[in-house]
Amino acid sequence: MDSLAGKVVLITGAARGIGEEVARRLHRRGARLVLVDLDEVPLNALAAELGDRVATAVADVTDLRSMDAAVATGVDAFGGLDVVVANAGICSYGSVLAVDPAAFRRVIDVNLVGAFHTVRAALPSIIDSRGYVLVVSSAAAYAPAPGMAAYDASKAGVEHLANALRLEVAHRGVDVGSAHMAWIDTPLVREAKADLESFRTMLGSLPGPLSRTTSVQECGKRFEKGIAKRSRHIDVPGWVAWLRRLRPILQSRLGERDTRRTAAVLVPQGDAEVEALGRSVSARTRALGDGHTAG
Repeated sequence: MDSLAGKVVLITGAARGIGEEVARRLHRRGARLVLVDLDEVPLNALAAELGDRVATAVADVTDLRSMDAAVATGVDAFGGLDVVVANAGICSYGSVLAVDPAAFRRVIDVNLVGAFHTVRAALPSIIDSRGYVLVVSSAAAYAPAPGMAAYDASKAGVEHLANALRLEVAHRGVDVGSAHMAWIDTPLVREAKADLESFRTMLGSLPGPLSRTTSVQECGKRFEKGIAKRSRHIDVPGWVAWLRRLRPILQSRLGERDTRRTAAVLVPQGDAEVEALGRSVSARTRALGDGHTAG
C-alpha cells in the first residue's frame, strides 16, 4: 500500500511553486491535503482543480492565531494531521546597507518565524499521529550569497529550527526533516531574474552545476520521495548534500575567495538596481502586502 495514501498533509505556501507541485504529487498518491496560502485566488483555483480530499485555509504564517485556525481547518476536515510542510518563503533585494529594513524584517518573519508558527500550530496533531515535519530551508544555509543576507539568515535559522525540533520530538515518534534546494524555477527565482540584471549575472558566474536552475517538477519529485521516506534531509539537486559536508570550507577565506571578487562588482550594481526599482521585494510580494509565497 502507498505510504502516503490517506495521510493528511498540511502545506504552507501551497498556491504556487514548490508547494503547488508537491500538493499535486501527493494528491495523486492518495493523500488528503490542507493547503495554506495568503493568496486566495490561486489557492482556490488549485483546490478546485484537485477536487476531493482537499481543504484550504487563507492564512498568514507570521500570525500564530492565523496558523492555529489553518490547522483547525485541517483537523476539522480530516480528523488530524500526519505531515506538515513549512514551505512558505519570500526573499528581499539589496545588501545589508541598501535593503529596506522593513523588507529585511518581513523575510525573517515569514521564513523563520513563519516556520515556527507553522510547526507550533501543527505539532500537537503531528505528535498524536507520530507524524513527520518537513521544514523548507535552502542551500543558502550552507553557502550564503551576498545581497541576500535576510534570506541567508532566515534559511540558516530554519535549518537549526529543524535540528533542534528533531531532538525534542524524537522520543515521541515524530521525524523531522529539512529541505535544501539550490536554484529552483519558482516564481521567487523568476522574479529576481526579471528584476535584477546583477542576479542574472551572479547566476551565470557560478561554476558548472551551481549555475543551473532545476525545474519545479524535479524538485517536487524529490520532495515527494523524501516525504514518503520521512527523510532527515531532502537535497535538490542531489549534489547539494555535498555543500552540507563542505560547509566549513565554503565559509573559510579560501572558500569565499571567488565570491568576494564577484561581490565587489555585483553588490554595488545590485544596490543601484534596487534603488532604481524603488522596492526591496518583488512586485508580486509587495502587492500581497509583503505576504508569503512559495519559495
